[in-house]
Amino acid sequence: MYLMKNRKPFRVYTVALGANPIGHKQRQGDERTPEGKYILDYKRSDSAFYKAIHISYPNKQDKIRAKRAGVNSGGFIMIHGQKNGLGWLSFITQLFNWTDGCIAVKNNEMDEIWESVEVGTPIVIKP
Repeated sequence: MYLMKNRKPFRVYTVALGANPIGHKQRQGDERTPEGKYILDYKRSDSAFYKAIHISYPNKQDKIRAKRAGVNSGGFIMIHGQKNGLGWLSFITQLFNWTDGCIAVKNNEMDEIWESVEVGTPIVIKP
């Protein structure tokens, strides 16, 4: 993941994605990370994971796609640190995709992201 400022990357992070990382998120429970343009629309310090910044999935197109398919689009997709109390395992957990569709980083990296990113910041998630 790249943090950008003035259209240039200033920090780069290795991330863990959904456990089924190939393709755009289609429905709740598919363990995919959404792809496309979204907004980081709020922060949560009281998450089950070390800090969390919400990604505005599902957007209008995601909702239409899910409705046409007759499925729940899912939601509650975040950038977050490690599961609370398990941050010490990040040297292992960040080696594979393990989330339900979120973007996970190490806790110290989440601190940097938390301080660098304001609510309302756009995010582009590419395959």
